[in-house]
Amino acid sequence: MNLTDWIGSIGVFQILLAYVLNITGTLDKDSLTFKLLNFFGASLACTASVLMNYIPFIVLEGVWAFVSLVSLFQKRKQSSD
Repeated sequence: MNLTDWIGSIGVFQILLAYVLNITGTLDKDSLTFKLLNFFGASLACTASVLMNYIPFIVLEGVWAFVSLVSLFQKRKQSSD
């Protein structure tokens, strides 16, 4: 595997880990860990897609990372209230 494959694989693993832990009831969708796994996973997967110049996944993972980032800011705001 080359570097792009490693970056994408680590990102996808993080997204899938968050999903599996959520579905099995181990990790709540509102937890900081869930949100961070989604943000960093999508960011890495998006980076790999950029390196491969694969536009559909750049859009998918870019939006996923953005939504996760917005969710992190919302959680931070709720914590400070």
